[in-house]
Amino acid sequence: MTQENNIKTVQLRRHKAIATGLFILMVVIYAVTTWVLHRQELAWLHYVRAFAEAAMVGALADWFAVTALFHHPLGIPIPHTNLIETRKKSIGDNLGGFIVTNFLNSETVRPYIQKLDINALLLPWLKNAKNTELLVAEVSKILKNIVTRADDVLVSGFITRKSKDLLNDIRLNEVLASGLSILIDRGDHLRILDYLAEKLRVYILNNEEMVRERVKKESHFLIPGFVDNLIAAKITSGLASYLAEIKEDTHHKIKSDITGHLQAFIEDVRSNPKWQQELEGIKENILKGDKVQQYAHSIWKQIQSAIIKDLENTDSHIRRYFSKTIQDMMEDLQQDPQMQEKINRWVRYNIYKAILRNASKVGMLISNTVGNWQGKELSNKLELEVGKDLQFIRINGTLVGGLVGLLIYTITQLIQNS
Repeated sequence: MTQENNIKTVQLRRHKAIATGLFILMVVIYAVTTWVLHRQELAWLHYVRAFAEAAMVGALADWFAVTALFHHPLGIPIPHTNLIETRKKSIGDNLGGFIVTNFLNSETVRPYIQKLDINALLLPWLKNAKNTELLVAEVSKILKNIVTRADDVLVSGFITRKSKDLLNDIRLNEVLASGLSILIDRGDHLRILDYLAEKLRVYILNNEEMVRERVKKESHFLIPGFVDNLIAAKITSGLASYLAEIKEDTHHKIKSDITGHLQAFIEDVRSNPKWQQELEGIKENILKGDKVQQYAHSIWKQIQSAIIKDLENTDSHIRRYFSKTIQDMMEDLQQDPQMQEKINRWVRYNIYKAILRNASKVGMLISNTVGNWQGKELSNKLELEVGKDLQFIRINGTLVGGLVGLLIYTITQLIQNS
């Protein structure tokens, strides 16, 4: 039992004691006045006894009424007593219906919804750095749980389907041609050529002996060896110089020729049906097998691992992104009254619809909750909440009953003595 319930229990007992004590006082007064009147006739004492007698009746009647709500009076199962326990289902239904009818209707809800300003609540809350950190932490936790618990088969299947749909819509010859065009437009093919020329030049210079051996092998036996060596040296230096010249001269004829050949090749790939047929055949072979599915599964596992690893890192890029996004959204929202009004309208509209749409469910929840409580538990709960105030009914019943009895007795005496 909570401290609050303990306090309520003490208050209930105290008020019960006051009401019962007042009843006992009336019993004592009635007994004393009756005993005195039996020995001595005092006219005024009849009025006191009449008050006490009526007060006892009022006290007993109201005690019965209050007790009958929560218990059987004196433990006797009198019909229509212990009402809370015996009629809990009806009470739950009536309580749920009362709340839905009087609190969750359009006329009652609309004025409060129209005053709702979500921005006035949201913006100050987000300005607090601790709140932003808390929001980022919760969003990150949700994302991690989603990624961790995601069904690998479903995700891989989704990626596979979308990949196949994408590949079906793609013309590989156009993709290849466009990629090569970008390569040429950026001059990347010339940088590749320069790189290869330099590597080949260094290789030739470092392998002059190999060139010499090759020249001797292909030379006539009548040609002296020194001539072969001279020829090999000339070939080596000539090739090295030529390759250096290709690299250094940005307008070298070989570069122009290679660029021209590549452009012709690109045009051929783009327009020649042969290329389209061959590339489409390659695409169909990929789509028919399980390679796409294997790639999709591999891609998903890498993405999953990367996300989880990043979220577990104290310096998480994803968390930084969430934090920056929230800050940017908050700043944009502060400077955009129209957006604020749109958000308020959207929130108000959806809350209003949700309340009215689920009003019956709220009533059902209340009804089921009350109906599922143990009858004695419900009776004790309600008595704890309202029992203290109900004791005033007993107190008032005692006093009012006494006054009414006194009034009746007085009127009776006036009539009899007239």
